Amino acid sequence: MRRSHAFLFSLGALVVLCGLMFVHSAISRRAMAAALLERVRLVKDLGLTDLCLSTEANYTRHLSQADLTTAFQDHPISLEHFPSGTWIQPATRTGN
Repeated sequence: MRRSHAFLFSLGALVVLCGLMFVHSAISRRAMAAALLERVRLVKDLGLTDLCLSTEANYTRHLSQADLTTAFQDHPISLEHFPSGTWIQPATRTGN
């Protein structure tokens, strides 16, 4: 078997696996629809807050409630010492 044939076979197998992942996702989504609706009802009944994206700094936990100056609470030009602050951008200002 030539290397190009092995590559094409591997590529075809990966494409089939990728397609099967999409099929599995669609089947699982239909199967879990009732459980998802129950969770939505539970969140509304309990009045839960926003999704917690990280457990590190308080300005990366709830982006909707972050203060723009909290990231620089130690010093205005201090370096970021939380890894999540590297990936989560500051909120953009709207309006005035």
